[in-house]
Parts: sequence; structure tokens; C-alpha cells
Amino acid sequence: MSLTREKVLDTALRLADEQGLAALSMRKVAAAAGVEAMSLYNHVRNKGDLLDGLTARVFEEVSLPDPALPWDRRLRALAEGLHASFTRHPVVVRALVAQDANPRSAGALRVIDALLGALLDGGSDEQAAARAYRSLLGMLFGSVLTGTAGAGAPAVRDEPVVAYFRRVAAVEELPSLLRVLPALEAGDCVQDFEFQLGLLIGGLRPG
Repeated sequence: MSLTREKVLDTALRLADEQGLAALSMRKVAAAAGVEAMSLYNHVRNKGDLLDGLTARVFEEVSLPDPALPWDRRLRALAEGLHASFTRHPVVVRALVAQDANPRSAGALRVIDALLGALLDGGSDEQAAARAYRSLLGMLFGSVLTGTAGAGAPAVRDEPVVAYFRRVAAVEELPSLLRVLPALEAGDCVQDFEFQLGLLIGGLRPG
């Protein structure tokens, strides 16, 4: 199969998923694609273009909902699609948060346009749509980064943090913390994303 930009980007994304962005190089991408490094420059201009391109591929994985659906159903479908795609490729979220990459492709921009379109159709003006969009991205990034962090062994402590919270909350008379602590232990950011999304959408609905 002849080398294409899509093949280069998909190869780079696979390597980034496996080894992290710090280990990504044009030489490694070329070796994984079975070509010489110079061949890549027929399809990507430089390392920045490569990072932007593989980030765009992650956005392009998201299916656009039927535009005839109500705005809130479209917004939920897009947010859930992005959450699933980002969770498959958390390395891209880290690149976005660090501003090392941007989703530069027509396909990626269509996803962003559909998100903003749903917000505008829900009654937001331009400023409110921009704020809601940024809030949604913050929720997505936070959920994915928290849910995919900590692959290594945690640092050893004499007292687990939950035991510390429980002991100090009881001694210092922090009744709300003591009461809710079991529920905090039982949840995580990944499983709470649907709840967070519901709060955001509910807050955007006209009163």
C-alpha cells in the first residue's frame, strides 16, 4: 500500500498511544510505516504538523449526530463520542492541554462546529456558546486525564489517604466530609462524566 497522510498519522497515533509523545519521532514513525524518514515529509511538514494531524484524527473518530435531533441530544452524543475517543487516546488530551497540538483538519472542525451549533440551537448566544464549549472541554479533559493517570505504583504512605480523611474529619468535627466520604470513595471522574454532562446540559436549558 502506498504511503498517504492518513497512514502516516494513524501510525504516529498508534506509536504515541504505546510510547507517549516524548518518544515520538519522525524516524520512529517512518520505521513503523516501513519507509525512510524523508518520505514522511511528502505528507507532513514537520513534527508540529504531525502532532496536529494525529490530534485531528482523534476528533475525526467522532460521528456527527443527525442535525434533525434536538440540540441537547446532539450535544450529549458529541460529548460522549469525544469522551470515548479521548479515552482511547489520552496522550492526545495531554498534548491539547499542554498546547502542543491542535485539531487542524476539516473533519475535526466539523465536530467542533456541530458542538457549537447545538449550543446555539439551544438558545446560547455567541459568548455563552463559547463559555459552554470551553466548560465542556474542561470536563472532558479532566475526566480523561484523571481516569487514565497513575499507571505506576502509588507512592507509599504510612496511612492511606482515605483513612487520614476519616480520622481527621472525625477529630476536627467535619461532619459533611465524614458523611459524604464513603460516596467519594465509591466514585471516580470517569463514571461521573455522564452526571457532569447532565448538569451542564441541564444548566443550559432555558428556565
